[in-house]
Amino acid sequence: MASRIPTMKLLSLVLSSFVIVQIALASDPDILSDFLVPANQNNVGGGFFTYTGMRVLVNQSTFPANFTILKASMVEFPALNGQSVSYAVLQYPASSLNPPHTHPRAAELLFLVDGSLEVGFVDTTNKLFTQSLQAGDMFIFPKGLVHYQYNADPSNPAIAISSFGSANAGTVSLPKTLFATNIDDTILAKSFKTDVSTIQALKAGLAS
Repeated sequence: MASRIPTMKLLSLVLSSFVIVQIALASDPDILSDFLVPANQNNVGGGFFTYTGMRVLVNQSTFPANFTILKASMVEFPALNGQSVSYAVLQYPASSLNPPHTHPRAAELLFLVDGSLEVGFVDTTNKLFTQSLQAGDMFIFPKGLVHYQYNADPSNPAIAISSFGSANAGTVSLPKTLFATNIDDTILAKSFKTDVSTIQALKAGLAS
């Protein structure tokens, strides 16, 4: 006679699976108050909910020489903690690149303010989706997927604004993660079907 899972054990397995699914679907957890205040602050006013770090953009007289990101996440702006939102301004000099990377905790909605960009992401079936953006366009990078942005214009810069559905979306840079974290050269060489000297050259390039 086939064994049967006891009712209570089956119920426990079902409930456990439900919890795991909820954790997998969750982004920032819901909070049980209007907002969260850091432990070292007792009284807050309007200034706590104000971030002035973007003022440098208004007073900026020259465009950055390299790709630059100005972030407003919970790290820079603690009032965002628990609010499931963050923000970034991305500045792309001519011919500059935001290398392939992921945001493990949120999707990214990019709005191109000025210039043009070549963008793309790769889904979990390894299909590449690309698009040429012009000023005024928006593009969504789904949560956790590898994506990039490239200003292919050799003469003009580009500016974009990105919003995230997390106060701390996180960024995993593929070049840095793979070649600047002391992963063994042999492991990388076998993974990329190349030789150790090529891997070492890539690591040296990133180190410089």
